[in-house]
Amino acid sequence: MNQEKRLEILKALQADNPTPKTELEYHSNFELLIAVVLSAQATDKSVNEATRVLFPLANTPQAVLDLGPEKFTDIIKHIGLYRSKTKNVMKLCEDLIEHHNSQVPTDFDSLIKLPGVGQKTASVVMNVAFEKPTIAVDTHVFRVANRTGYAKGKTPEIVQKKMERYT
Repeated sequence: MNQEKRLEILKALQADNPTPKTELEYHSNFELLIAVVLSAQATDKSVNEATRVLFPLANTPQAVLDLGPEKFTDIIKHIGLYRSKTKNVMKLCEDLIEHHNSQVPTDFDSLIKLPGVGQKTASVVMNVAFEKPTIAVDTHVFRVANRTGYAKGKTPEIVQKKMERYT
């Protein structure tokens, strides 16, 4: 696929949805980070159901730690992989307090070092919270980009780099 065709596709997508927004519900960068971590292999709907309960109780790293893993798990147990997500979120909150003054880091490299934060999660947070031009490549984007020839690569990271280069 040539650059002209890629730009044509991007223009059509932008015309269809000029101001894309996440469907995750949040009120702060910390809430967004937690919601995106919880969204791995889960629907936004199920994450929003959990965060509607979670965030009024705990919407800061310290408040999540004070809530504790048992109560946190009870709130998110209908989301897939809830045990590992609980462990990661607890460690993530500890790291935010210890190394980032309880603030969500504004740079990709620091974000990706947080427990439970991978390439896609860091890209979503950078794009949504900090308005950085990143593309989050999940399994669906990865598959479509490869099948259509838009951006071929063996890993989501390679596809993401190519897609960002083409924009």
